[in-house]
Formats: sequence, C-alpha cells, structure tokens
Amino acid sequence: MTRTLSNTVKTTVLLAVLTGLIVAVGGLVAGTTGLVIAAALSLGLNAYLFFNSDKLALRSMAARPVSPQQAPELYAVVAELAQRAGQPMPRIYVSPVAQPNAFATGRNPEHAAVAVTDGILQVLSRRELRAVLGHELAHVYNRDILTSSIAAGLAGIVTMLANLAIFLPFGGSDDDDRPNPFAVLLTVLLAPVAAGLIQLAISRSREYQADHDGAELSGDPLALASALAKISRGTAALPLPAESGVATQSHLMIANPLNGQGVAALFATHPPMEERIKRLQQQAHAVAA
Repeated sequence: MTRTLSNTVKTTVLLAVLTGLIVAVGGLVAGTTGLVIAAALSLGLNAYLFFNSDKLALRSMAARPVSPQQAPELYAVVAELAQRAGQPMPRIYVSPVAQPNAFATGRNPEHAAVAVTDGILQVLSRRELRAVLGHELAHVYNRDILTSSIAAGLAGIVTMLANLAIFLPFGGSDDDDRPNPFAVLLTVLLAPVAAGLIQLAISRSREYQADHDGAELSGDPLALASALAKISRGTAALPLPAESGVATQSHLMIANPLNGQGVAALFATHPPMEERIKRLQQQAHAVAA
C-alpha cells in the first residue's frame, strides 16, 4: 500500500471512529433529541467557519494581498505550480510576521488563498520556497480544508454532547432511561479529549500527505525537506503567543507556530518535523532509484 493511500485510509477510519463516538456519547448522555440539537448547533457553526475560514486565517496573521507587481517572484512561482497542476491561480498574501511560516486556505481551488510570512521570504531560497508553496497548494487540491472542517464539526458535536450531560438530572428516579451518573461523568471528562485526539490524528495524516503530494508537484522532495528544517529552527526561535488569534488557525500552518515543547507536543496538530523530513528524504531516494 502506498503512503498516500495509507494516509487516505487512515483519515477515513478516524472519521468513522469519530462518528461512532458521537453515536455512543449521544445515546448515553442526551438521547436522540440531544444528539440532534448538538449536531445542528455544531454543524451550523462549522459551516460558517468552512465558508469563512480564509478570512479568519488571513486576519489572524494580518496578511495583506499582494499584486504581481509587488511580489513578482512569489507570483511567478505560484503561477508555475498552479499551471503545472492544471488548477486556477490562488490569491496571494504576505504576512508581516517575522517567524518563517506559510499556509493555504479556502474551501476549493476556485476560492483558495496562499499566504507566506515575511520571515519565510527572508530565510528560504527560491527553490525551497517553491517546494513550500507546492505543499500548500497540495492542501488545497486535496480538499484538506473540507476534511479538517468535517473533523472539527464532528469533534464539536462530541464536546457539545458532553457539555449537555452537565445539565441532566441525576438520582432519585427509577427511570430506566436515565443515564448512569458515573458513566456520564466519565463521558464529560474523556469524550472531548478522545475527540480532540482523533481530530489531531487526522490533521497529522493530512500533513504527511501534503508533504508527499507537494513534493510530487514541485518535483523536489529534498528542497521541501531543507525548507522544513529551516522553518523548524525559525518557529522554535520565534514562537507566536498562544493567546493570539493565530492559535485557532495554527493547524493551517506548514509548521506549528506555537511553542510545541513538552506535553504540548502530544497535542500538536503537526507530526514531528524529524519524521516529515525523513519521509521526504525517502521519497527523494525512491524517485532517484
């Protein structure tokens, strides 16, 4: 099984597990009515986020649109990659952030935006920047924004159902339909954590696939590996504050913009950078063989 197919299967299985968790938690905590209410509220919120994720992400990084005249080299690289993929030209943005990073957003190629920071333009060569942009475009072409929105919506339903459990009456009744208080307490504590971990696993799987597909698009896995090494050092040296608006958009970045040391690394939306670089080096070796 190829790594691309493996990541796709893994994502599908994780989404299925997340859906099963919703059914289990809904039946235990809130019954059919609570499940429907939680689903409607959560999916409504995430539908809004899906259609407005580009605006929220760009605003969080204070990114400004740039024209071909303002950023001719950046435009030329993106246009070449988009043409190579047979896809429309995305909007281009530059963020004044000194940390080297990049992200893509938009629900489909027709509504896509690619953003880079001032920091990444300073530290990467043209070859490395081209590889990074290939990674970001791969996220768009793989519909990863849709995937992450679905995962966030499902995880939100689980969390909302667990919160509903707090308002359920306990004890003093022979009603067989009333949930066991101990079971509900465990659900309140553990279900949101489980849903969050599944969502993170999905995000990590899509990151590996974007590395692979982006390297194929650029035709240069080693350039992406080199870029990731530089970006990793830059994000470690210049982490963004967790309380900033970027925290809610950090999963979109090519590297975690926050401080991901210690226990926080267990809940990171990105896989270990060392493993990503290793996989890209193996991909380059396979292509050369």
